[in-house]
Amino acid sequence: MELKLDEGALMEFLAREFPQVCDDFAIDSLTPQGLRVRLRVADRHLRPGGTVSGPSMFALADVSVYLAILARLGPVALAVTTNCSIDFMRKPASGADLLCDTRLLKLGRSLAVGDAMLFSEGTDQPVARAGLTYAIPPAP
Repeated sequence: MELKLDEGALMEFLAREFPQVCDDFAIDSLTPQGLRVRLRVADRHLRPGGTVSGPSMFALADVSVYLAILARLGPVALAVTTNCSIDFMRKPASGADLLCDTRLLKLGRSLAVGDAMLFSEGTDQPVARAGLTYAIPPAP
């Protein structure tokens, strides 16, 4: 499917609509098949013991699928998460950013389903996997 927004436009949208979190994320790559989003891990993302918290990993998966949808539909700010299932598989590497490889499994008129695999930068083993469903608002 053709992309309607590139990396720059997606990040501009995120900065405009979600200024409270936009600096946490960066798009490493974007293709018609999917995208890779980076969580710039900082102290605020850590839980006791110094590992990245579950809510921070959820945020990365959620933002990644949201951006994958927007890349294909354009700036649809009111698309919302309706379901998420996340499996935490191993402890993220200490001091490393998290990367999320995202692909859309279905992009329909009212629902989108995405898959997100999270990795610590520099490792091959996933730290988490999430499946998300988004509701897409009707076109005006």
